[in-house]
Amino acid sequence: MSAGLLAETTRRVDEIVARTQAQGGAPSVVAAVLHNGCMAHFRGAGELPAPDPDTQYRIGSLTKSLTAALMLQLRDEGRLALDDPLDEHLPGTSVGSVRLRQLLGHVAGLQREPDGHWWERHAGSTLDALLAGVTPGKLSWAPYRTYHYSNLAYGLLGAVVRRVSGSTWSDAVSTRLLAPLGMSRTTDAPREPFARGYVVHPWHGTLHEEPRHDAGAMAPAGQLWSTAADMVTWAAFLADPDPAVLSSASVAEMAAPVVIADPENWTSGYGLGLQLWRQGERVFVGHTGSMPGYLAVLAVHRPSRTAAIAFANAYSLRGTTIGGLGQSILEAVLDGEPAPPPRVWRPGLAPPAEVEPLCGPWWWMGREFEARWDSDAAELIIAGRRAGAEEWRFVREAPDRWRGLSGENDGEVLQVLRDRAGAVRALDIATFVFTRAPMLLD
Repeated sequence: MSAGLLAETTRRVDEIVARTQAQGGAPSVVAAVLHNGCMAHFRGAGELPAPDPDTQYRIGSLTKSLTAALMLQLRDEGRLALDDPLDEHLPGTSVGSVRLRQLLGHVAGLQREPDGHWWERHAGSTLDALLAGVTPGKLSWAPYRTYHYSNLAYGLLGAVVRRVSGSTWSDAVSTRLLAPLGMSRTTDAPREPFARGYVVHPWHGTLHEEPRHDAGAMAPAGQLWSTAADMVTWAAFLADPDPAVLSSASVAEMAAPVVIADPENWTSGYGLGLQLWRQGERVFVGHTGSMPGYLAVLAVHRPSRTAAIAFANAYSLRGTTIGGLGQSILEAVLDGEPAPPPRVWRPGLAPPAEVEPLCGPWWWMGREFEARWDSDAAELIIAGRRAGAEEWRFVREAPDRWRGLSGENDGEVLQVLRDRAGAVRALDIATFVFTRAPMLLD
């Protein structure tokens, strides 16, 4: 299936998928491409099962990106803060001093797995049993000392979602994310048609079908099943968020690095529920996932709103990784396709009466800037009058007080200064005063 990619791009993607399935030794490999806001291409290789964009695969730790989005939703509703200690929402654990942000970014110093059996291959435990295994010994490092991936951290975050939202993690994912985005084929248990997952014998290629256990209290770390079509929808959301689900600023916060995972090379890192990969001058965000018998990857290039999704129903791929597959497909598309066209300009609405006097030209130390109103986002935009100037976006917090949302003024305060008659005379952005005249005269 293809809708909009150049013939040479589709040929390259198809070759990557076919080679990965043949050399990697997987019963099936499927991949989809997001481009220009829709599924631009789908390709599968292998016969177990036959390729179909609506066939479910288990997505493993890709689930963490949805768990993190739930946490940001609750934060935006004022029901928690990311710097809250765990104890504030989940009292009584032996690691209650760690912060929610540290758990989200895998920098809490928490060990990787819960106690007991390997949770991915056994029936999941209850929340009480999970919490009982969280002993002081589960903290092995000081927070932020190092990046250390922790499935246990996301089990605990799922418990926070349950306590704060008043519903189970599964219900919260369904009602808060999946239903609003129309992701009806993303579920916490497999629904036909779904791919059976296998371990492939390394010496003679025979298949062993893996059990499909419910992860129980560890579900927030890796429970979900999804399809290529639904993951294209999730990729589109991460690239261009629907503010009715989660604001653009909050998704950008998810995609910002909390930690660099390889400080020697700076090629990978982690945000809030999202992995980060650098390929040359490009940075991709997304996640990989694995559960017994399944591999998954989602990689998004947010500036171009382009993404690659890939699944395999094997536990390993000879000669490559699922993350490498996703990034190779995404690079092939970005290298082969022209940049997406700019968003269509549409007429805006007149600014509110209190915003109108803020629009127009402003000057700071002989440099000219322009303020304009984005009626769709209800944000004030200020940018220098030169090619390639960075845009600063501000949202109104109170009369004559605005908060920066982007660029070097992200988080800074814009204060509207008025004269004795009440007319706007200047804008003070973090002590930098912008006036209507080219020079500020004391």
